[in-house]
Amino acid sequence: MFDSGQLQLPEYSGAYIEPFVGGGAAFFHAAPENAILSDANNRLIELYQTVRNQHAKLEEHLLGHARQHCKEYYYQIRGATPATKVERAAQFLYLNRTCWNGLYRENKKGIFNVPIGTKTAVLLDSDDFKEWSKMLKKAEILCCDFEKTIDRATEGDLLFIDPPYTVKHNLNGFVKYNQNIFAWEDQVRLRDAAIKAHNRGARIIITNANHESIRDLYSGFGQSKELLRKSVISGKSFGRSDTTELMIFAI
Repeated sequence: MFDSGQLQLPEYSGAYIEPFVGGGAAFFHAAPENAILSDANNRLIELYQTVRNQHAKLEEHLLGHARQHCKEYYYQIRGATPATKVERAAQFLYLNRTCWNGLYRENKKGIFNVPIGTKTAVLLDSDDFKEWSKMLKKAEILCCDFEKTIDRATEGDLLFIDPPYTVKHNLNGFVKYNQNIFAWEDQVRLRDAAIKAHNRGARIIITNANHESIRDLYSGFGQSKELLRKSVISGKSFGRSDTTELMIFAI
């Protein structure tokens, strides 16, 4: 996941487009006036749409979760099937903030199965749902495949692309999980879509795994540089060390 503190956007005259919105750090850091945000995770997109359209009701539900949070309650909510969009959004964010390392993972049946973590804060001092809602009202928010979003980019637009860091011939650890949701074939498809968008006049910034297969994949396209970041997905603190990622840009 990209560290938004390292993000320096070039000038652009069109829309800011992010086809893997994830946690939205880059979008909120950039604060664009015109944006297209998308992700293939329907629950995540529901959350963003709810923050945009019903942020006060979402906060009410989160406050209820915060008051009742404990181990038993966590697993009760994890196994529940909320009936409304705002309830589903609150469930999603509650579980994200209290599960192990904020990891999002589903089993083969599409059911969220991450165990409870050590963090207990459901509402944070840094939360500003009203301001986030204001910013998201400037964005079109879609649940779709990344290629559909990238194909909308044209001259003057800026594409910020931060996909799952899947690499070729590596099925170890967390990368194996990524491979299940974003295969190497998707990396190739992403590269091809980015090249087409750049040929249409869009500016491109891509962050990805700093791996030989990724460097080879983007050979001849734009420029690249290594970025330092923290690795936070580890069961033990000593596994959360400094690592690098690759930024590819054609601007």
